Amino acid sequence: MKVGITGQNGFIGTHLYNLLGMKEDILRIDFRREYFQDAQKLEEFVTSCDTIVHLAALNRHNDPEEIYTTNVSLVQKIISACEQTNARPHIIFSSSTQEEQDNPYGRSKRKGREIFDTWAEKVGAQFTGLVIPNVYGPFGEPFYNSVISTFCYKLTHNEEPEVHVDNSLDLIFVNELIEIIFQFISINNSNKDQVNKVLTHYVQPTATMKVSELLTALRSFKSLYLHNGEIPELPDDTYLNLFNTFRCYIPEDHFPVKYDKHEDQRGAFVEITRAETPGQTSFSVTKLGITRGNHFHTRKAERFAVIKGKAKIQLRRIGTNKVIEYTLDGNSPSYVDMPIWFTHNITNIGDDDLYTIFWVNEPYNPDDPDTYYEEV
Repeated sequence: MKVGITGQNGFIGTHLYNLLGMKEDILRIDFRREYFQDAQKLEEFVTSCDTIVHLAALNRHNDPEEIYTTNVSLVQKIISACEQTNARPHIIFSSSTQEEQDNPYGRSKRKGREIFDTWAEKVGAQFTGLVIPNVYGPFGEPFYNSVISTFCYKLTHNEEPEVHVDNSLDLIFVNELIEIIFQFISINNSNKDQVNKVLTHYVQPTATMKVSELLTALRSFKSLYLHNGEIPELPDDTYLNLFNTFRCYIPEDHFPVKYDKHEDQRGAFVEITRAETPGQTSFSVTKLGITRGNHFHTRKAERFAVIKGKAKIQLRRIGTNKVIEYTLDGNSPSYVDMPIWFTHNITNIGDDDLYTIFWVNEPYNPDDPDTYYEEV
């Protein structure tokens, strides 16, 4: 199945693109922003796709009406390319619950969905309009994608967030949203004769919180985790998702974090992990020159603590080329925590066995390991 994503380098697009890359039956058709300015390239794109997920949109601009004009224009350009080539891909459109509000962004989303709807009815194409609540998650752009992104960035960069309007927000984590989009890609393409040709689906929020509640939770992560290295209480998926979002904004030079090592005539003592949430602790012995890992997680919080020997830890965010590298030495015990969607490994670069203690917030489940192989 050939799937293209407009806005594939944006917040939701990046996550969806990475998810589709994990599916064996999906071929991703790359999209570039400049295709919207090149009719031939756009026509080649629409004819190459079985499904197009249209995510590209302008969220903010100094001229509010430019938001409306741009977003409606992008929809019209996709339809024009389909009409010129007689292409009939299944189009999935990301709209917003802001459709109900009288602002340029909301009006542009409502108008775009109506235009796609009319076109699909006329030509007999498949169209799915998704009306989506507030989306949050790792790698959202601060001051643009989400108030949560802004709060996380400020708290991890020694700035003080403020609550201007304490609204109640309907929320969905980006991992949850892209799974819903994937379901519509799969179902509608495998059962074309059994599904509605034109469908509007209201994506249900998975959490509702006031802005002040969000900030309180994120501040607790800063106090407990960022300052003290303690894993906070994570009573449900929402708090785990907020925690994993927060962790991805921590500057890379925060790690490795050195432990307090208490020594006396008897030897030494080091506290490895203090956690207010359940988890699993394990250890490994790694022979000289051996590398462990080369995998990533989409939901797990994980800590690598080197207590003996010398290690090189490498991380790389999925879909990017930058490799982050840390050196840890058991003579001065320290740890590095693994953000979600970062492939990571650990290599023994010392002269003897490497001893590493691992902590993860959930026990290993072979039926749902949340572990995906990819070399750093």
